[in-house]
Amino acid sequence: MKLFISRPLPEPVLVAARAAFDVTVRASNAPLTAAEMHEALMGYDVVLPTLGDLFKAPVFAACPAPRAKMLANFGVGYNHIDVAAAKAAGLQVSNTPGAVTDATADIAMTLILMSARRASEGERMLRAGQWQGWHPTQMLGMHLGGKTLGIVGMGRIGQAIARRAHFGFGMAIRYHARTERTIDGLPDACGTTDLHTLLAQSDVVVIAVPATPETHHLIDAAALRAMQPHAHLINIARGDIVAEKAMIAALEQGQIAGAGLDVYEFEPKVPPALIALENVVLLPHLGTAALEVRTQMGLMAVENAVAFKLGKTPPNRV
Repeated sequence: MKLFISRPLPEPVLVAARAAFDVTVRASNAPLTAAEMHEALMGYDVVLPTLGDLFKAPVFAACPAPRAKMLANFGVGYNHIDVAAAKAAGLQVSNTPGAVTDATADIAMTLILMSARRASEGERMLRAGQWQGWHPTQMLGMHLGGKTLGIVGMGRIGQAIARRAHFGFGMAIRYHARTERTIDGLPDACGTTDLHTLLAQSDVVVIAVPATPETHHLIDAAALRAMQPHAHLINIARGDIVAEKAMIAALEQGQIAGAGLDVYEFEPKVPPALIALENVVLLPHLGTAALEVRTQMGLMAVENAVAFKLGKTPPNRV
């Protein structure tokens, strides 16, 4: 079987892939073009796409009889793939959950700390040569101990964030989910099905839900108005869960105190108005950016592809 890998991956992943497939690795790190996606679907048995490779309905419509029978996605999120259209075209889709959990939770805590304690703002001031020495009221941020963390979504990543925040920083945990959950080690975590109630209760809000049509712009202008003016918004999920223009307006007008972002609605485009704000921490989608994590993700994607090759159900079929 022929396997097409859309971008360079860590060497151990390529070794594992080549042991099972005739592998072609595209050299570019840019997202696939429509022509490249068409070529991949028509010329290979399995395609291993990554974030930004937009396998949407028009791509499948242009390939009425694709050779490919599987998209072994590299990443837990797969909102760049129209799963229904893929399945209608005869393709299975898989993802890589589990491998990303701890790394993404770590980035959430990085953004929480950086936003609450104004770390990016302070570094910019120092690098600009504007720091004139310590004084008692300089750049006062928010202490996390005893504060309430509101988590929107309580899956693997949400729970990993909750444990870090509670046991590491003494934060109270509240969360929004469709159903009440029992969370191992966190019996006092309180859930609510009302999003605005959670937002009104929280000093820090972390977005940890998958991107779906139902969660598109889940955090809109009304949701931002429900937040407390001293609260910080953290997004480590997908950019389009937050209405970016509404968030910028809320930050400019002081409706919320700050934000920490690893994802953006139209990434890699980041609005100049967002870049200009001092009360925002901006990271270039670093959620899983550790070599061992990306290696684990790639090996999991290959494992899914190998299961398909052997006629088995991929362990992480979507």
